[in-house]
Amino acid sequence: MDKTYIFGHKNPDTDSITSSLVMANLETKLGNNAETYALGTPNKETEYVLNYLGIEAPKVLNDGDVPDGANVILVDHNNPEESIPNLDNVNILKIVDHHCVKVSTSYPLYYRAEPVGCTETVMYKLYKENGVEIDKKIATLMLSAIISDTLLLKSPTCTEEDVNAVKDLAKIAGIDYESYGLEMLKAGTDLSSFTTEEILSLDAKQTSLKDVKVIINQVNTASIPEVMKLKADLEAGMKKEIESKGLDLFMLLITDIVNSNSQVIALGKRADLVEKSYGVKLEDNTALLKGVVSRKKQVIPIMTENA
Repeated sequence: MDKTYIFGHKNPDTDSITSSLVMANLETKLGNNAETYALGTPNKETEYVLNYLGIEAPKVLNDGDVPDGANVILVDHNNPEESIPNLDNVNILKIVDHHCVKVSTSYPLYYRAEPVGCTETVMYKLYKENGVEIDKKIATLMLSAIISDTLLLKSPTCTEEDVNAVKDLAKIAGIDYESYGLEMLKAGTDLSSFTTEEILSLDAKQTSLKDVKVIINQVNTASIPEVMKLKADLEAGMKKEIESKGLDLFMLLITDIVNSNSQVIALGKRADLVEKSYGVKLEDNTALLKGVVSRKKQVIPIMTENA
């Protein structure tokens, strides 16, 4: 049986890494030959989860590691810009996701995407539907990702299905999800050991808002002022990215996980989109976006509408 490569998006977050692990486990339980990979190294939040469970990080795929014609399953993404470079030349068997549809294929495939806060909420359903037991380790992986993507159930992307899944998974895992989740989120906010370049690529997503080429990067913190001390270096790095990639806009969201606000730093010839979309005035390239914590629901749709 040919091996199936399972992986999430570039610059992987906790949902991307855990969904790959959980999907590979499900496929194996269903009798398929599947292996977990990643399109980047885990961030500190994800490291916290993997260390908590004693799990090794998935092998990182480099360009060319997935041969043309290989079977693949995509989790937590379907946008070709966030995937392997030869996506058009592989056989996509399945996609399990919670983002808007970007991919197009010339053949039918299993596609499961739901408007929930996290891919792992969909994975939770798939385990139930296939009658596959969710053990403590799998439950903790799922739980961690949902907490991450919904900021401990506080994000506007959070649905009742996410909440119900978290409560059930916490029981299976034997975890107080609120205390565990807070520690996990805090672990992901420590930027002290990162270079400017690493911070700007931690959770960067490149996309197009109509005809506006943009990178929207998001970092979580428990203290916006601490991150803003790095503003000059961050702006220098953003300018390099704009020039090297021909961007119209680089938008860095510094999201306060405690108070549920984001400080934005916006550079590029279309930085005006931020002002137009949120009714704010950029002063020295920055503004506070009150109540904005979700890139998927509160940034990309609004910015696209105003582009």
